[in-house]
Amino acid sequence: MRWVPLTTLLFACGRSPTEWVQMRDGAALATDVRLPRGKGPFPTVLVRTPYGRTEATIRLSASLNEAGVALVVQDMRGRFDSEGLDQVFTTDGDGDLQDGYDTLEWVVDQRWSNGRVGTFGDSAEGIVQYLTAATDPPGLAVMHAGVATPSLYDDAMFSGGMRRYALSHMWLEQQGSLHFEEELANHPNDDAFWEPTQMLPRAGNVRVPAVHTAGWFDTFRDGSIDAFLAFQHRGGDGAAGQQKLIVGPWTHQGLWGTEQGELTFPDNATDLPSGNVFDVMFNAYLGLNHPEIDDVPDDVPAVQYYVMGDVDDPDAPGNTWRAAAGWPPPSATMRLYLAPGEGLEADRPSGSQTSYVFDPDDPAPTVCGANLMIEGGPCDQRDVEARPDVVVFDTGVLSEPLEITGQVFAHLFVDIDRPDADLVVKLTDVYPDGRSMWITEGALRLAKRNPGEGLTPLASGEIVEAVVDLGNTSIIVNTGHQVRLSVTSSSWPRYSVNRNNGLDYPAYAEGGGAPVVVRVHHGGEHASFVDLPGPLE
Repeated sequence: MRWVPLTTLLFACGRSPTEWVQMRDGAALATDVRLPRGKGPFPTVLVRTPYGRTEATIRLSASLNEAGVALVVQDMRGRFDSEGLDQVFTTDGDGDLQDGYDTLEWVVDQRWSNGRVGTFGDSAEGIVQYLTAATDPPGLAVMHAGVATPSLYDDAMFSGGMRRYALSHMWLEQQGSLHFEEELANHPNDDAFWEPTQMLPRAGNVRVPAVHTAGWFDTFRDGSIDAFLAFQHRGGDGAAGQQKLIVGPWTHQGLWGTEQGELTFPDNATDLPSGNVFDVMFNAYLGLNHPEIDDVPDDVPAVQYYVMGDVDDPDAPGNTWRAAAGWPPPSATMRLYLAPGEGLEADRPSGSQTSYVFDPDDPAPTVCGANLMIEGGPCDQRDVEARPDVVVFDTGVLSEPLEITGQVFAHLFVDIDRPDADLVVKLTDVYPDGRSMWITEGALRLAKRNPGEGLTPLASGEIVEAVVDLGNTSIIVNTGHQVRLSVTSSSWPRYSVNRNNGLDYPAYAEGGGAPVVVRVHHGGEHASFVDLPGPLE
C-alpha cells in the first residue's frame, strides 16, 4: 500500500495545515502551505506578513493553486501565531537573525518544492521581500514588491532627520508594537542597529528580477524607485538589467484606483499598456509555461509611469502612460528662484529675504500628501498656506504647459535665531479656481542637514544651504495654472514637532522649546531656488 502523507490528505479535503518553521534561534513561525493538485514538485509563491496569514492564504490560494503554484504564507516573528518577539523587520534582513532566509531555505527543502520561489506582497509584505533579497537566499527566483521600501530608517522612521510620527508611531500603535519605540529613542541616527533594515548598500547581493509597483502619492514612492534603481544598476547576476518599475497616480491604499485624495483621474489610470507585468514575470521566472526559465518579452519596458495632468480638462496634456528605458527619463532642469514678494522666477533676484515665525505650540497641520496612517493623496493646501508661518512662492499664470518629470530638489539658504528648526517644502499645482493641489513634498531638520555628521546645531544668524529632497513625480501643469512652492517648519502629525532646541530625538520633540524666526534668503550667492526636471527640448 502506497503511503500518503497527512498533508496530502488535508489538501484534498480543502484544509490548510499549519507548519511550524524553525528559525536559527529556535523560534517557530506559523506557516500555511497550500499545494495544487497533482504530484509536483511545484514552484512556490511565498508571502511573509505581519498582518495575519489567514487573509492572504484565502485571497491567493485558489488562483495560484489552479495555476499549479504552491502558496506559503507565514506570520512574521512575534505576529499572530508565530513565536518570538516582534522586532519590526530587524530580524528579516542581513543581521544576526535572518527569518526570510531561513524560511526560503525551508521551502526549497520540501519534497513538494521544485526549488523556485517567488515572493509577493505590498507595503510591509514588500519591505520584508527587499530585506530578504539582500541575504541572497536559496531558491528565490523573482519578486513582486508593491508600495514598499528597502530603507526602513530613511523612509519610515526618520526622513531628512525628522521623525515620521504618523507613519511609524501610529503604525506601531496599530500593530500593538509600541515596545519598539524604545529602539527609536535609543537609535535616532542611522547606526549599526538599523543595518539589517537598510539594504541598498547590499544591492549587489540581490540576484533576482523584480516588479516594483509605486504610486506618486504613496508614502514609499521613493523607496520603490530607489529599490528599482539599485537592483537594476548595482544588483548581482540575475538582477541587474532585469527590473521592472510601475508608477501610477495612486496613494498607498488606493493602488489601481482613480479616486485619489480630492482628485479623480481618468479611467486609464488603471490600465497598464503592457498588461499584467506580474503575471508575465512570474510565468517566466518560475517556469510556469516551460520547464526552463523563459525570457521576459521584449515589449515589457523597464519603466512604465503615469504622467499626471489637469483632471478637470479632458483636452489637457498629460493623464497618460509612458514607457522608458530607465528612471528618470532623459531630462533638462528648469531652475526657478524664490523671489521677494512671493515670486518663483527664472531670473536670479538681487537680494532681500522672506521671514516667518514658527511656534512649536501651534504647528501647521498635515493635509493629505504621501501618507499611510492618515489621509493621503492630492488635496487643496490653501488653508495651510494662509497661515502666517507659511510663505509661498508662485510662478505667473502659465501661458503654456509645464512638465515636471523626475526628482525635485529645493536649495534654500536660510538662517534662524534658535539652534534648530525644520523645513517642510511643498510643490503644488494651482488650478485656475485657486485650489492648490499637492504634488510632492520634502522635509529637512536643519541640525541634521549634513548626513553622516550627526547633530550640528546652528549659530544664531548663520546662513546655511538646506538641500530639501522633494522626491519624484511626473505631471504636466496645464496652461492657465501656476506652480507654487511653499515653505514652513512643520507638518503635524506627519512629522514630530521640532521644538527648536537643538537636542536629539526624542528630547528635541519633548523638551522645552521656543518660537523660531526663519529667514529665507534670495540674492547673490544665497539665492534660494528649486530645480524642476522636465523633458529635453
